[in-house]
Amino acid sequence: MWTAVLYGVAASSSLVIGAAIGARWSPPAQLTRVLLAFASGALISALAFELFEDSFQLGGPLRSGLGLLAGAAAFILIDCLLERRVQNQGSSAAKGGVGLVLLAAVTLDGVPENLALGVTLVGGASLSLLVAIFFSNLPEALAGSVSMRKGGMSPVAVMATWTVCAVLLAAAVVIGRAAAGGLRPEVVAIALAFAGGAVLASVADTLMPEAFEHGRPLNAFATAGGFFLSYVLSA
Repeated sequence: MWTAVLYGVAASSSLVIGAAIGARWSPPAQLTRVLLAFASGALISALAFELFEDSFQLGGPLRSGLGLLAGAAAFILIDCLLERRVQNQGSSAAKGGVGLVLLAAVTLDGVPENLALGVTLVGGASLSLLVAIFFSNLPEALAGSVSMRKGGMSPVAVMATWTVCAVLLAAAVVIGRAAAGGLRPEVVAIALAFAGGAVLASVADTLMPEAFEHGRPLNAFATAGGFFLSYVLSA
């Protein structure tokens, strides 16, 4: 269980690092988008060669396929509800709510990622997934903390908010490890595929669109670099 705690802290530490930077400095938009592109490539590689592969071997094509689709559908549903709420906020979002929305989005992305990381610890630690989560959290926390600061929040409040988020997501790794410890392989396969579907949906719907908005022309190289690094770690 201490391994789960260590992995949870390591994966979520980038939230605190990103918040600490964003609370005092506004980085160029291209930098954060390139980091998102790198994280997208790393997540895709980790999902393909570790997370979904383990699910497929444990549960076969039917369970892993249904779990993948169910996870993607769950993410899309929650994301649509969150987006609708943002639109209903109107001008209040422009006064600092944007940063809180980004915080909610990070939490939405991070819960399935960290749960999946915890589940993978049952069969062996996934270093590639850990690295992918770390690099996906960093630019999102960076952009969110900048928005919060520009919206009027003090650096101390920004740091406190993102630290709480980091603690919650670190706990998700421990919960994922504890929950999967007593499950049958078939159920673990569905859980891994479900988390993988949610993570893949977040990459397609959130990370990559943001990365390719302001990251050109370096985003393609960053995506390839993230994919390669994650593959090397998984191999």
